[in-house]
Amino acid sequence: MRNPAVLLASVAAAFILLLSSMFIVNESQTAIVLNLGKVVRSDLKPGLHFKVPFIEQVRKFDRRLLTLDDNPERYLTAEKKDVEVDFFVKWRIKDVTAYYRATSGGNEEAAAQRLTPIVKNALRNDINQVTLQKLVSSERSELAQRLLKPINIGASTLGIEVIDIRIKRINFPKDAKIRDQVLERMRSERKQVANAMKAEGFAESERIRAEAERESQVILAEAQREAQKVRGEGDAEVARISAAAYGQDAEFYGFYRSLEAYKATMADGKTTMVLDPDSEFLKYMGTGKR
Repeated sequence: MRNPAVLLASVAAAFILLLSSMFIVNESQTAIVLNLGKVVRSDLKPGLHFKVPFIEQVRKFDRRLLTLDDNPERYLTAEKKDVEVDFFVKWRIKDVTAYYRATSGGNEEAAAQRLTPIVKNALRNDINQVTLQKLVSSERSELAQRLLKPINIGASTLGIEVIDIRIKRINFPKDAKIRDQVLERMRSERKQVANAMKAEGFAESERIRAEAERESQVILAEAQREAQKVRGEGDAEVARISAAAYGQDAEFYGFYRSLEAYKATMADGKTTMVLDPDSEFLKYMGTGKR
């Protein structure tokens, strides 16, 4: 019969051996297995895994997005203007084996040191080809998109994938004379925009004024035409009524017409007339027979 102490020791050793052969990779991690310093398994997924105890070693790495935020760098634009660009980069491990070998065993600081010149060289090559105006305008986002391809070509040797690069600020170096030039150019551009808007507003006001004047002339002409029409209809009605009334007594009509003629002739009170007493014009004046 076996010694209970030996049996217990064997069970304990087996349990310790089992525990040393097991390891867990978290959701935020990836891992590699080394056998005497040589990578034998890589890119292990989250979960429970096993290794050969005391011979194989496990190295775990963060597979979440990491940030590279370095000091601002000075660049020259296409027109040789000196600018200072502040940026940051979002990256992650893509090939854990290449990452382990290229970064001194997976040292994150070493990875940042090797990734930084790759990003800065890509920035320099692109900024050298764009003008300052485009760099500080909406083309900044397009610049970031263009940079991803050349940066990832270089970063692939490190087992790294760059997900995004963003330009935080673009400043003018304190020793550069470009600040005043840019401000003057911005003032000139704003003035041009203001003048253009003013000219457009003046043209629009003239168009509205001309349209209103044309409409007023049309309305006035229509009103005058309608007034003439009403006046003509009124005169015709007066003539019709007068004719009907005068037709009933021709003698009275002749007398009325003579009075109107006398009134019109002597309206100013200074008229002197030399006429024959028997003149038809004086028919209704005097006391003689008609």
